Amino acid sequence: MSSEYEPAGGDADDAPPEQLALIRETVRRAKTPRAKPRTWRGAALAKERPVARVLVDKGVLHLDRYFDYAVPEELDGEAQPGVRVRVRFGAGRHRVRDGRREGGGLIDGFLIERLAESDYSGPLAALAQVVSPERILDEELLGLVRAVADRYAGSVADVLQLAVPPRNARAEKRPSPQPLPPPSPPEPGSWTRYEQGAAFVAALAAGSAPRAVWNALPGPQWADELARAVTATLASGRGALVVLPDGRAVARVDAALTALLGEGRHAVLTADAGPEKRYAQWLAVRRGAVRAVVGTRAAMFAPVRDLGLVALWDDGDDSHSEPHAPQPHAREVLLLRAAQDRCAFLLGAWNCTVDAAQLVETGWARPLVAAREQVRAAAPLVRTVGDQDLARDEAARAARLPTLAWQVVRDGLRHGPVLVQVPRRGYVPRMACAACRTPARCRHCAGPLEGQESASALRCGWCGREEGDWHCPECGGFRLRAQVVGARRTAEELGRAFPAVPVRTSGREQVLDTVSQAPALVVSTPGAEPVAEGGYTVGLLLDGWAMLGRPDLRAGEDALRRWLAAASLVRPQSAGGIVVAIAEPTLRPVQALVRWDPVGHAVRELGERAELGFPPVSRMAAVTGPPEAVAGFLRAVELPGEAEVLGPVPLPVTAEGRPRRVGAPPPGEHWERALVRVPPGRGAALAGALKTAQAARTARTVRGSRGSEEAVWVRIDPPDIG
Repeated sequence: MSSEYEPAGGDADDAPPEQLALIRETVRRAKTPRAKPRTWRGAALAKERPVARVLVDKGVLHLDRYFDYAVPEELDGEAQPGVRVRVRFGAGRHRVRDGRREGGGLIDGFLIERLAESDYSGPLAALAQVVSPERILDEELLGLVRAVADRYAGSVADVLQLAVPPRNARAEKRPSPQPLPPPSPPEPGSWTRYEQGAAFVAALAAGSAPRAVWNALPGPQWADELARAVTATLASGRGALVVLPDGRAVARVDAALTALLGEGRHAVLTADAGPEKRYAQWLAVRRGAVRAVVGTRAAMFAPVRDLGLVALWDDGDDSHSEPHAPQPHAREVLLLRAAQDRCAFLLGAWNCTVDAAQLVETGWARPLVAAREQVRAAAPLVRTVGDQDLARDEAARAARLPTLAWQVVRDGLRHGPVLVQVPRRGYVPRMACAACRTPARCRHCAGPLEGQESASALRCGWCGREEGDWHCPECGGFRLRAQVVGARRTAEELGRAFPAVPVRTSGREQVLDTVSQAPALVVSTPGAEPVAEGGYTVGLLLDGWAMLGRPDLRAGEDALRRWLAAASLVRPQSAGGIVVAIAEPTLRPVQALVRWDPVGHAVRELGERAELGFPPVSRMAAVTGPPEAVAGFLRAVELPGEAEVLGPVPLPVTAEGRPRRVGAPPPGEHWERALVRVPPGRGAALAGALKTAQAARTARTVRGSRGSEEAVWVRIDPPDIG
C-alpha cells in the first residue's frame, strides 16, 4: 500500500478495522491512472511509412519548420495526417539508445504527413502519443495558415493557435448532426435598393464568385441582406463564412439567418459560447455537418467545406485586428481565403475605408452601392454646430449643449428616444482653461489634470497628486472646462437639462443591445450604441473635434465611421430623423457626413496617400523596442532595395497603472519605433526579410552566443502609425 494511505504515526496494520475498510474501498474505487506518454523504448516501428512529419507547437521563428519522428507500430492506425500528437522535443545527439533519441520535454503538435523515410540522417525520436484520432488539420487549412504566417512575418504555430480552438474531449466524443440539403434560392429582398444588389444575390445562387465592396444604406436591414447572401450561397451547394466585429452584430445576423433558414443550418463561433460549445460548433463545421459560419474575429479561420462566400462587416472596426502574434487582420485573412478558394468576397459597412476603396480602385472588386435618391430617402438630415456657432451661443458657453442641439433634442423626445454619442466613457477625463483652452497640467510632473466624480479637486492622471489652486500659465485664468467629457458626466448634465426624461448609458461597464421606442436619452460611447425599436428620432454627436484631433493617419476615417454608425440608427429624414454633429463643418469628414458620402471621402483619402506613399498604397512594417535593440535589428536585416526606413523615433512612455496598448512599451520603459515601407508588390519580400532577421535573432538568444538580447517587436501593416 502506498504511504499516502498510511495513518500518521504508525503502520497500516495498527489502524482500526473501520479505517482499513474505508482505505480499501477508496483504493478500489479510484480510477485507473492514465498511461503517460511513452518513449517507446525498444518498440517496433510501423511497417509502412514509419516517419511522421510533425509541426511542433513552438512559436519561435527559428523553429518554424517541420520535424521528423518515428511512428511506433502501436500508433500506426491513429497516427494519421491532421491529428494532434505529443512529442518529446529537445533531446540532443548524446541521448540516443538503441538507435533512437530519448529525452526532451513533452510538447503538443500536429502530424502533417507520413513518409517512407526521413531527410534527416540521424536517429529519430518516437511519437510519444496520439492525443486524439480526430483529424483537425487538413491541407486547405494548413495552406491558409502558412499564407497568413508569411504575410505577417510570423510562425505557423502562432497562427495555428488562432485558427484551431483548444481541444475539448466531451465535445469531440459527441457526433455532429447530419448535414441538411441545400435550401431554395432566396428572394433578393431589400437588396433591390442597390443598383447591382439583385444581380449579386443571383450570381451567388448560380455558383459564381462575384467580389464586391458594399456601401450599406443606413438602417437595420444590413443583417437581413447579409443573411440573404449566405442563403443564396448555400442554395448553390457551397459554404459561407461571415465575420463581424462583436457579439451584438453576430446576434443580429444569427437571428436573421434563423428566420430565413431555420435551426441547424449555420454555426455561431464566438468566445462567449464557452470552450465546449465553441469546439463542438467548430467540429460540426470541420466535419461538414454545417456549411455556414457566423462569428467574430476568430471565425476567420473556420474550416468551411467548399467555401463559396467570405463576408466581412465593418472592416474599419478595431476588433478585426488580432492582438496576438502575428496580429493578422480579418480583412486580409479573408482576402487570402478568397484568392485561395476562388470564392465570392463581400466587404460591407455603412462607411468605406481606404483599404476598401483601394480594392475597387484596382479593379479587384466591384462597388455595390445605391443610387443617390435611395441614399437621400434612407439617411437622416445632418446639421452641424461649428466653432463660430459656439462662439455666438450663450448657452454653449454656460453648458455643453448648444441651443440648436437642445431644441432638436427637446423636439425629438416628444416622438421617441434620442441617441447621444460621447467620444469616451467615464466622467471628465481631461481639463483645459475655459478662456484659452490651454490643457491643464500638473505642476509636479506636467501630467494631464482630470476632474473627479466625487471630489471638487483635480487629480493628475500620471502621478496621482491632487491640484487645488490651479491657474492657467498662459492667460492667468482660473476657470476650467472639460476637454472631453465622459459618458457618465454627459448623462448627469442631460438629466438636469431634461429632468422628466429617463437617461440610460451604454458603454464598457454595461453595453445595451436594444432600447424601446419610448422617449428616453441614450448616452453611448462609440461602438456601444444600442438599436432602438423604430429608430432614434435624433442623434447627437458630441465633441467631434476630439476624435478628429487624434494624432493618427486614420483619425478622419475612423471619426466618420463612428459617426455614420450612430447616424445609421436614426430614422430617415422623411420620418423626422435629425443628426446634429458638434464639429467644424468645413472639415472633410464632417462634409462627408453631411452629404452621406463615405465613398467619396475614402477615394480622396486614397489619392492623398498614394502621393505620400502611405498604406494601403504601400506596404509598411513597424519595428519597436529599446533603442539599442532596434538599431541592432535594422543593421542586421537585409531589406529589399526599394525599402525606406523612417525613424526611429521615441514612443510615448506608458504611465504606471495605465492599460498597455498592443505594441506599446512596458510602463516606465523608453522605446523607439522605426517604420519600414516598400512599394506595392514588395510586401512579401519585406515580410520575408524581417522574418529571417527575427529568426536569426531568436536563435542567437536561445543558443546564448550573445547573451539575452532585448526583445524587438515586428508588426506588418500596423493599424496605428501616428
